[in-house]
Amino acid sequence: MDKDELAAWLRLLETPELGPQEARRLLAAFGSPQAVWEAGPTAWRALVPPEVAGALAAEPQGWAEHVETAWQWLGADPRRAVVTLGDAHYPQRLLDIPDPPLLLYTLGRRELLNAPSLAIVGSRNPTPQGAENARCFARHLSQAGLTVVSGLALGIDGAAHEGALEGPGRTVAVVGTGLDRVYPKRHLALAHRLADEGLIVSEYPLGTPPLKPNFPRRNRIISGMTRGTLVVEAAVHSGSLITARLAAEQGREVFAIPGSIHSPQSRGCHLLIKQGAKLVESAQDILEELRLDAPGPAACTDPADRAPTARDPVLEALGHDPASLDALVARTGWPAPELSARLLELELEGHVARLPGQLFQRIERA
Repeated sequence: MDKDELAAWLRLLETPELGPQEARRLLAAFGSPQAVWEAGPTAWRALVPPEVAGALAAEPQGWAEHVETAWQWLGADPRRAVVTLGDAHYPQRLLDIPDPPLLLYTLGRRELLNAPSLAIVGSRNPTPQGAENARCFARHLSQAGLTVVSGLALGIDGAAHEGALEGPGRTVAVVGTGLDRVYPKRHLALAHRLADEGLIVSEYPLGTPPLKPNFPRRNRIISGMTRGTLVVEAAVHSGSLITARLAAEQGREVFAIPGSIHSPQSRGCHLLIKQGAKLVESAQDILEELRLDAPGPAACTDPADRAPTARDPVLEALGHDPASLDALVARTGWPAPELSARLLELELEGHVARLPGQLFQRIERA
């Protein structure tokens, strides 16, 4: 893409009165953004309302500066690119959704835009088990050849990206800011890894801050460019359920991991299952549904993990739901100091997590 073509695309995007459907109508009629601008007001009025045609005739405020910024950004790093609707690298699956973005900024391995992929989304405040599930599923799916797509958010998103990077490094982050910003800042190191080993994608111009409305909107890209969406943990009212709804509307598969009936973070997944999402207990369930070969049953197991002694009495008493120290004292009959010491040992070994409110939860290993 040369600078003139970039300028033509950005002017189309930045004309405030021009909506995405009208922009696609103009592109379909004239073939390219340069041809749109060459056509002139008389031709525009045949396709869009008069007020939109009038807006097209005026240069958007700050447009020339934005072109210069984007051009300098592209030239500073070969990993950076702009992919438009007419580009061969544009995600083909996005062309099937009602409102595909006209342009994507990318940083990293552009070929992943059209790789077979699955979205993994979930809570920003997951349980330890939920984060472990996201990491484990992502690792297994990555080893099976799927690219894991998520949103770089805290919690499940970050765990999914990290798990995928433990496989062949096939993971894509679709973000809600400009690519010259990292949000949240806590994921700065992860974003650098994604730029080197995976891909970061945004439809938003450089300099765009983390504005709240942008994140639900970017979810249509996460679901739209993938074969399906896996929800690991989610409350009933959450962005993850928006992504799942969009996936269903786009004709994609929706998967959900069930959890404890006592956990608010499981209720969104249970609602999805009631609505027809496929209940999954392992990455193998997803691969079978998508008719893909699995890399083997051990792919989701960390060989460094040490299993606790068989039928450990504290783990047996803990079960699979969070429990308080008092409840465990009642179940085991152990004195509180002795029980606390054993829980600390299990926590250090990675078999138990300490939750807010002095609760403890068992961490299952696949």
